[in-house]
Amino acid sequence: MIKVGILGAAGYTGGELIRLLLGHPEAEIVFAHSESNAGNCVSDVHEGLVGDTDLRFTDQMPFDEVDVVFFCFGHGKSEAFLKEHAVPASVKIIDLAQDFRLSGPHDFVYGLPETHRDAIRNAHHLANPGCFATCIQLALLPALKHGLIEGDIHVSGVTGSTGAGQKPGATTHFSWRTDNVSLYKTFTHQHLLEINQTVRELAPGYEGRVLFVPQRGCFARGIFVTAMARCNTPIDEVRSAYADYYRDAAFTHFVTTSPDMKQVVNTNKALVYVEKFEDQLLMVSTIDNLLKGASGQAVQNMNLMFGLDEHTGLRLKASAF
Repeated sequence: MIKVGILGAAGYTGGELIRLLLGHPEAEIVFAHSESNAGNCVSDVHEGLVGDTDLRFTDQMPFDEVDVVFFCFGHGKSEAFLKEHAVPASVKIIDLAQDFRLSGPHDFVYGLPETHRDAIRNAHHLANPGCFATCIQLALLPALKHGLIEGDIHVSGVTGSTGAGQKPGATTHFSWRTDNVSLYKTFTHQHLLEINQTVRELAPGYEGRVLFVPQRGCFARGIFVTAMARCNTPIDEVRSAYADYYRDAAFTHFVTTSPDMKQVVNTNKALVYVEKFEDQLLMVSTIDNLLKGASGQAVQNMNLMFGLDEHTGLRLKASAF
C-alpha cells in the first residue's frame, strides 16, 4: 500500500483527494493535515464524506510514515513550506499549487501525462498542472505538435466557482455568482505561463500568441474551453492527427461530436473535439476542474510515479443524465 500524507487537506482539492484515496485500492491515508481543523472529523468539513471515514484532521506531519505527500496549499506557499520544513528525501512530493510548474532551479517534473508521461514515471517531485492550463493544453497539443495552426490562438474558457477555492469572496458568493457570467484576468491569467512553456517545448518555431479570456460561470465545477486559430489542413487530416495523439491517453478522449461539460464532471476525463469553418480551426476541450484539473490528475500522476495503472482509483461515473 502507498502511504499518503495530505497537507492543506481542508480545502476543495484536499477534500477531493481524500474522497479519491479512500476508494483507491493501493493507497492508505496516514494523515490529513490542517492546523485550523486539527482534531475535527474530516467529514465535518467535507460533508460529502459522512459515513465514509472516521479520519480526523491533525496538526502533525509524520513524514517518516508516508511514501508520498500531496501539497494542497494556496499558490506561493509550497516553496515557502519546503524552505521551512525538512521532508525526507525518501518521500515523494506532488504539489497542486503553481510554485514549481515552470522550469527553474528545482527538480519538479511538470505533471501533464499527455506530454510528460515517461518523465512522470521517474519523477520524485512533481508539479501538478493548473486546471485551465490542463484544459487549454489538451485542446491544443496535437495541433501544435503537428504544426496544424498558425497565427494567434484565441481562447475562451468558462470555469465553475470551485476553481476560486473554498474561502468565500465577493465574486464567489452564491447570490452574486448565480445567474451570472463575468470576465476575470483577461489576457493575463497565471496559467498562461505554463501553457506557453509547453507551446515552446512542442512547437519551438511557433510564433503566434495564446490570447486567453477566462470567464466565471454560474455552476460549481467544470471547465469548458473553445480555441480558434488559422489552419490550412483538411479537417479529415486534423481529426486523424488528434485521434492518433490521444490514442493511448488514459483519460483524454478525442470525440467526433461536440461534447457537453456534464460528460466529464465528477470524472478524471477530458473530451476534445475539433471542427473547421473555412480557414479557422475550432478546438474544444472540457474537464472537471477539481479532478482532471487538480486532484484527479494528481492521483493519476501518483499512479504513474508508483508504477500503477493510471486508471487505479479513478474509474468514476460522470454526472450526465
